[in-house]
Amino acid sequence: MANHLLVIASLLVIACAMVTAFEPSPLQDFCVADPTSSAKVNGLACLEPKRVQANHFSFSGLHIPGNTSNSLGSAVTPVFVGQLPGLNTLGISMARIDYAPWGLISPHTHPRATEILTVLEGKLLVGFVTSNPENRLITKVLEKGDVFVFPIGLVHFQRNVGHGSAFSISALSSQNAGVVLIPNTLFGSTPSIPGDILAKALQVDNGQSAQLPEYFLNRT
Repeated sequence: MANHLLVIASLLVIACAMVTAFEPSPLQDFCVADPTSSAKVNGLACLEPKRVQANHFSFSGLHIPGNTSNSLGSAVTPVFVGQLPGLNTLGISMARIDYAPWGLISPHTHPRATEILTVLEGKLLVGFVTSNPENRLITKVLEKGDVFVFPIGLVHFQRNVGHGSAFSISALSSQNAGVVLIPNTLFGSTPSIPGDILAKALQVDNGQSAQLPEYFLNRT
């Protein structure tokens, strides 16, 4: 019985450690990021508390539409720890996303965060793909006031399917969610992924795989 309880207790400790090790709760009121520090920590070093001001906890400009004059017709205005130092160690961030008509946020992942999106104007087609082996596409058309969640690490996308411009606000469960754009990762890496690897992975011949990076780079 004692051994059984020890196993259960050990599993609980491991589970708690896994949860807290991802993005632990702060051990002080705040840890405003100090970008000038050379200290290497998981996150950013703390600014001396006596130097902290109200502007370290404030960001202005989220009401201003982003410039969507690009090949994807979309723009992201981030409010991450780089823009709002007071977010450091708090495990949360947000972003404004603007979409031109038919504008797209291309398939991507956030390796360190779940994202919850609220549509504030327009109509968006959103979706994510579940992991192997099912690879199930889950999609929904959202209208003003609708909310959708993208689970951490899963490939997802947004597209404006309304008659005019659209914009949304996203909250993320990390101060630095990270973003992995699938097209950029496959075809825009430095150095490039070898063509024979892409050819086999995408089930095309070497000639076709060699054309894909050039086509991608000319479109972005």
